[in-house]
Amino acid sequence: MEKIPMTPAGFAALEAELKQLKSVERPAIIEAIASARELGDLKENAEYHSAREKQGFIEGRIKELEGVLSLAEVIDPTKLSGAIKFGAKVTLVDEDTDEEKTWQIVGEHEANIEKGLLNIKSPIARALIGKEEGDSVEVRTPGGVRSYEVLSIHYA
Repeated sequence: MEKIPMTPAGFAALEAELKQLKSVERPAIIEAIASARELGDLKENAEYHSAREKQGFIEGRIKELEGVLSLAEVIDPTKLSGAIKFGAKVTLVDEDTDEEKTWQIVGEHEANIEKGLLNIKSPIARALIGKEEGDSVEVRTPGGVRSYEVLSIHYA
């Protein structure tokens, strides 16, 4: 199986979600199913069917998280330096609009573009890997080709 790169923060967040699902959500849904069973006929019991559906979702998410965490390769960005690689916090300027953006390159399970966490498999991250400060990068995006200049690279 292929290892899944992940930052320590991403690993901790997934572990916390798994713990929440196992210790809080799972017992709560078991209780909800038991309460719904007491209401009688299960064929027409909306609470029971809703609770069972939620239980299926929770159990599926638990299995998914356990699988991801078992394959995780935690990479500490504070021990890295040099050209852009996994874990780098990169500040870019769009060469057309002069808009600055800062992203950290992270694993796909912790990516969140609104929080500035860029999936390592995204077109922008793939184009940035190996680049140095001052380099220009052309990225093919669904919206067309964009040109960026690398302003800074930090590993924190």
